[in-house]
Amino acid sequence: MDKKVPFIDRVKIKVKAGDGGDGCISFRREKYVPRGGPDGGDGGKGGDVVFYGDPNLWTLLDFKYKRVLKAENGKQGKGKNMTGRDGKDLLIPVPLGTIIWDADKDEKIGEILKERERLIVAKGGKGGRGNKSFATSLNRAPRIREEGEKGEQRNIILELKLLSDIGIIGFPNSGKSTLLKSLTGAHPEIAPYPFTTLTPNLGVIRTDEFRRISICDIPGIIKDAHRGKGLGLKFLRHVERCNFFIILLDITSEEPLNDYEVLISELREYNPELLHKKRIVVFNKIDLVGEIPFKARNLKIKEKVFFISALKGTNIEELKGEIGKWIK
Repeated sequence: MDKKVPFIDRVKIKVKAGDGGDGCISFRREKYVPRGGPDGGDGGKGGDVVFYGDPNLWTLLDFKYKRVLKAENGKQGKGKNMTGRDGKDLLIPVPLGTIIWDADKDEKIGEILKERERLIVAKGGKGGRGNKSFATSLNRAPRIREEGEKGEQRNIILELKLLSDIGIIGFPNSGKSTLLKSLTGAHPEIAPYPFTTLTPNLGVIRTDEFRRISICDIPGIIKDAHRGKGLGLKFLRHVERCNFFIILLDITSEEPLNDYEVLISELREYNPELLHKKRIVVFNKIDLVGEIPFKARNLKIKEKVFFISALKGTNIEELKGEIGKWIK
């Protein structure tokens, strides 16, 4: 992620598909062709509004400045039975993991999860028929036509949930960004105060088997984050697509078991399904203690526990190996 580019993960926009072209009223006027009859062509179809997945995007920033998106209208039919040209579809790239909602009906239209995957969110109007289409044995010279149909118009909410294999969950200043840097070589902002990370950070672990494992550092979750306290509610949705969690705890904390229970509780209150995902517990900052405290070593939890120093790189390779096993 380019930290110079603001991270926007929810926007509201309006989309308008193209209107269909009008049909044409026309009659043949050719030498030696008496009573030539109607030859008005049909109008062209209006363009659709289509979203597609682009793996090079990670923010919805572009939609913050362009809130109305319109596809091209179909062209009007012409004489000599010429059909009007169809309007061009409006193809709009969005980051992978984008969910599209109908803002007025509060209904989910769909989501984009794969590269080049497409979703039509507004269909263009049909072109109107020309007078040739209305000719009958009783009415050989109709002077009627159809107007093109209006294209669909919708108010849309785009919501981005980052696609990531692993999510790092922890309190502010527990060392999540430092761990991300140690595991992936990413360069998130790091500072010795809480809430340094104000947007999710992404990185990639490259394993010995040439596999790529994506990992996301979720901004600090605190107690009652699921109720909107702190930054948690804004970014908790990004953990929903993770397959595996690293519960990161500060080994210098006075009550590590309480810290663990609060983090698990926040996940449960936000979405109970999150607790069915794989997870391990990692104690960070062992470089700040002479030896691992008894209360940390004997923490009664069911997950596998690791002790590391993200800053010094202690036991990082062992943690990478464990992550590779779980993801596999």
